Amino acid sequence: MAGHSKFKNIMYRKGAQDAKRSKLFSKLSKEITVAAKFGGPDPDANARLRLAIQNAKAQSVPKDNIERAIQKSQSGDDANYDEIRYEGYGPGGVAVIVEALTDNRNRTASSVRSTFSKNGGTLGETGSVSFMFDRIGEIVYKPEAGDADTVLEAAIEAGADDVQSEEDGHTITCAFESLGEVSSALAQALGDAESVNPIWKPQNETPVDEEKAASLMKLIGVLEDDDDVQNVYSNEGIDEAVMAKLSAE
Repeated sequence: MAGHSKFKNIMYRKGAQDAKRSKLFSKLSKEITVAAKFGGPDPDANARLRLAIQNAKAQSVPKDNIERAIQKSQSGDDANYDEIRYEGYGPGGVAVIVEALTDNRNRTASSVRSTFSKNGGTLGETGSVSFMFDRIGEIVYKPEAGDADTVLEAAIEAGADDVQSEEDGHTITCAFESLGEVSSALAQALGDAESVNPIWKPQNETPVDEEKAASLMKLIGVLEDDDDVQNVYSNEGIDEAVMAKLSAE
């Protein structure tokens, strides 16, 4: 899933691509199930479910998988998932937010705490670092959605707050409360987005050196590999040269 991190989520993760894909499908399906359970199975009347389905389709999740995830929410015998947010500090004092969906709070808490402690981090209380982030909406489009001017114009018309256009695509941000409205307006102008998510955006970055950056990358990678973890956000500030060197290893 899309955490707001310069690590680009699974960019540095090791292992077979099919295993990563399977894990991603599982997390997207879990979000669909939870969204449908709490807001109803009709995506037209459930904004969260509509966004979850859109994100799943963008990652090529098969239609049958999406339908099964929705049906699971209505079956009555599915697991009861809790949404939990964990907060703490990683190597170098970097603030880290972990969002999880779990059917066993004790298992997940134990796993997340262990991951932090084994990788140079410290798990804190809820609220211990989230004040350093803003809760906003993020909408990502592939480059073929249009050139920078076209996307900027569409974003302004849709009521977005900011647009960043780069070679690998366009990232549009908006108020958290306006995510559904803005994403719908953009879909009419630009087509379906690659992803539409509420995210935690850091207000400031915490600089880290090469050694701490390597440890932080490992911490985030292990957290993202946890089946109960949906998203990981951090406020790391890593020099481009250091990032390039670590990515090549």
